[in-house]
Amino acid sequence: MPKRTMQGTVVSDKADKTVTVRVERRIMHPVYKKFITKSKKFAAHDADNHFKEGDTVRIRECAPISKSKTFEVVYDNLAKN
Repeated sequence: MPKRTMQGTVVSDKADKTVTVRVERRIMHPVYKKFITKSKKFAAHDADNHFKEGDTVRIRECAPISKSKTFEVVYDNLAKN
């Protein structure tokens, strides 16, 4: 089964080896047919403490690292070097 991959913005980098990433998605309201933006925050593993607040990153599902961390930051061309 493929792993989920999402793109979001780092909103916190205060924890060691962890960043909090806000992922936004747009859905259509079932009654009013307007697009609304929903967001959710995920804790992601950043082993090198490389990313700072405001960076756009891609996160991928992985095996649980801690109670709340089940995502890891993917180092690709989207991530700032």
